[in-house]
Amino acid sequence: MSRVEAFLTADEEQEIVKAIHMAEKDTSGEIRVHIEPHTRLDPIERAKEVFLLLKMENTKEANGVLIYVAVNDRKFSIYGDEGINKVVPDNFWDTTKDVIQNQFQKGNFKQGIIDGILKAGKELQAHFPWEHGDKNELSDEVSKG
Repeated sequence: MSRVEAFLTADEEQEIVKAIHMAEKDTSGEIRVHIEPHTRLDPIERAKEVFLLLKMENTKEANGVLIYVAVNDRKFSIYGDEGINKVVPDNFWDTTKDVIQNQFQKGNFKQGIIDGILKAGKELQAHFPWEHGDKNELSDEVSKG
Protein backbone atom coordinates (compact mmCIF):
# COMPACT_ATOMS: atom_id res chain seq x y z
CA MET A 1 0.00 0.00 0.00
CA SER A 2 1.36 3.43 -0.95
CA ARG A 3 1.72 6.22 1.56
CA VAL A 4 -1.06 8.08 -0.21
CA GLU A 5 -3.40 5.12 0.19
CA ALA A 6 -2.36 4.73 3.83
CA PHE A 7 -2.64 8.46 4.61
CA LEU A 8 -6.40 8.24 5.12
CA THR A 9 -8.58 5.18 5.62
CA ALA A 10 -11.70 4.79 3.49
CA ASP A 11 -13.78 5.75 6.53
CA GLU A 12 -11.67 8.85 7.12
CA GLU A 13 -12.09 9.87 3.48
CA GLN A 14 -15.85 9.57 3.89
CA GLU A 15 -15.70 11.75 7.01
CA ILE A 16 -13.85 14.35 4.94
CA VAL A 17 -16.49 14.16 2.21
CA LYS A 18 -19.18 14.65 4.88
CA ALA A 19 -17.30 17.69 6.18
CA ILE A 20 -17.21 19.09 2.63
CA HIS A 21 -20.99 18.53 2.32
CA MET A 22 -21.51 20.32 5.64
CA ALA A 23 -19.20 23.21 4.71
CA GLU A 24 -20.82 23.66 1.30
CA LYS A 25 -24.41 23.29 2.53
CA ASP A 26 -25.01 27.02 2.95
CA THR A 27 -22.69 28.42 0.28
CA SER A 28 -22.19 28.44 -3.46
CA GLY A 29 -18.47 27.94 -2.76
CA GLU A 30 -16.65 24.71 -3.61
CA ILE A 31 -14.03 22.88 -1.56
CA ARG A 32 -11.80 20.04 -2.76
CA VAL A 33 -9.05 17.97 -1.14
CA HIS A 34 -6.19 16.49 -3.18
CA ILE A 35 -3.49 14.20 -1.85
CA GLU A 36 -0.46 12.87 -3.68
CA PRO A 37 2.87 11.35 -2.70
CA HIS A 38 5.35 14.04 -3.73
CA THR A 39 5.88 17.32 -5.48
CA ARG A 40 9.07 18.89 -6.81
CA LEU A 41 7.39 22.28 -6.68
CA ASP A 42 6.66 24.60 -3.81
CA PRO A 43 3.38 23.25 -2.36
CA ILE A 44 1.41 26.39 -3.23
CA GLU A 45 2.66 26.26 -6.83
CA ARG A 46 1.66 22.62 -7.08
CA ALA A 47 -1.73 23.44 -5.54
CA LYS A 48 -2.25 26.03 -8.29
CA GLU A 49 -1.48 23.36 -10.91
CA VAL A 50 -3.82 20.83 -9.30
CA PHE A 51 -6.51 23.51 -8.99
CA LEU A 52 -6.42 23.88 -12.77
CA LEU A 53 -6.16 20.12 -13.41
CA LEU A 54 -9.32 19.61 -11.34
CA LYS A 55 -10.98 22.46 -13.32
CA MET A 56 -11.73 24.30 -10.10
CA GLU A 57 -11.40 27.65 -11.88
CA ASN A 58 -14.70 26.92 -13.64
CA THR A 59 -16.96 27.84 -10.73
CA LYS A 60 -19.50 30.55 -11.48
CA GLU A 61 -18.26 32.89 -8.74
CA ALA A 62 -14.54 31.92 -8.73
CA ASN A 63 -14.98 30.68 -5.17
CA GLY A 64 -13.22 27.32 -5.12
CA VAL A 65 -10.83 26.30 -2.35
CA LEU A 66 -8.29 23.48 -2.63
CA ILE A 67 -6.54 21.80 0.29
CA TYR A 68 -3.44 20.14 -1.17
CA VAL A 69 -1.27 17.57 0.64
CA ALA A 70 2.04 16.03 -0.52
CA VAL A 71 2.17 13.06 1.85
CA ASN A 72 5.80 11.91 1.53
CA ASP A 73 7.07 15.49 1.67
CA ARG A 74 4.97 16.28 4.73
CA LYS A 75 3.86 19.51 3.08
CA PHE A 76 0.48 21.03 2.37
CA SER A 77 -1.06 24.24 1.14
CA ILE A 78 -4.39 25.92 0.63
CA TYR A 79 -5.28 27.65 -2.58
CA GLY A 80 -8.32 29.85 -3.14
CA ASP A 81 -9.67 31.16 -6.42
CA GLU A 82 -9.69 34.89 -7.14
CA GLY A 83 -13.32 35.40 -6.10
CA ILE A 84 -12.72 34.31 -2.53
CA ASN A 85 -9.24 35.85 -2.39
CA LYS A 86 -10.80 39.27 -3.02
CA VAL A 87 -13.06 39.07 0.04
CA VAL A 88 -11.24 37.16 2.79
CA PRO A 89 -9.12 38.95 5.42
CA ASP A 90 -5.44 39.26 4.51
CA ASN A 91 -4.35 36.61 7.02
CA PHE A 92 -7.19 34.17 6.36
CA TRP A 93 -5.17 31.55 4.47
CA ASP A 94 -2.40 31.68 7.07
CA THR A 95 -4.83 31.19 9.96
CA THR A 96 -6.53 28.34 8.10
CA LYS A 97 -3.15 26.74 7.45
CA ASP A 98 -2.35 27.07 11.18
CA VAL A 99 -5.58 25.24 12.09
CA ILE A 100 -4.63 22.36 9.79
CA GLN A 101 -0.98 22.30 10.87
CA ASN A 102 -1.94 22.18 14.54
CA GLN A 103 -3.67 18.83 13.98
CA PHE A 104 -1.08 17.53 11.49
CA GLN A 105 1.68 18.04 14.07
CA LYS A 106 -0.24 15.72 16.40
CA GLY A 107 -0.61 13.11 13.64
CA ASN A 108 -4.33 13.89 13.28
CA PHE A 109 -4.37 14.21 9.49
CA LYS A 110 -8.08 13.61 8.98
CA GLN A 111 -9.00 16.11 11.70
CA GLY A 112 -6.61 18.71 10.33
CA ILE A 113 -8.19 18.49 6.90
CA ILE A 114 -11.70 18.60 8.38
CA ASP A 115 -10.84 21.63 10.53
CA GLY A 116 -9.49 23.42 7.43
CA ILE A 117 -12.59 22.52 5.42
CA LEU A 118 -14.95 23.81 8.10
CA LYS A 119 -12.99 27.06 8.56
CA ALA A 120 -12.98 27.69 4.80
CA GLY A 121 -16.67 26.78 4.66
CA LYS A 122 -17.59 29.41 7.25
CA GLU A 123 -15.76 32.07 5.27
CA LEU A 124 -17.40 30.93 2.02
CA GLN A 125 -20.83 31.06 3.70
CA ALA A 126 -20.19 34.63 4.87
CA HIS A 127 -19.22 35.89 1.42
CA PHE A 128 -21.01 33.48 -0.93
CA PRO A 129 -24.27 32.44 0.74
CA TRP A 130 -26.29 29.68 -0.90
CA GLU A 131 -29.09 30.97 -3.08
CA HIS A 132 -32.01 29.14 -4.65
CA GLY A 133 -30.80 27.41 -7.77
CA ASP A 134 -27.16 27.03 -6.65
CA LYS A 135 -25.81 23.59 -7.46
CA ASN A 136 -22.74 21.62 -6.51
CA GLU A 137 -20.35 22.46 -9.33
CA LEU A 138 -17.45 20.16 -8.37
CA SER A 139 -17.01 16.65 -6.99
CA ASP A 140 -16.67 16.40 -3.22
CA GLU A 141 -14.58 13.22 -3.36
CA VAL A 142 -10.95 13.30 -2.23
CA SER A 143 -8.79 13.27 -5.38
CA LYS A 144 -5.45 11.53 -5.51
CA GLY A 145 -2.45 11.96 -7.72
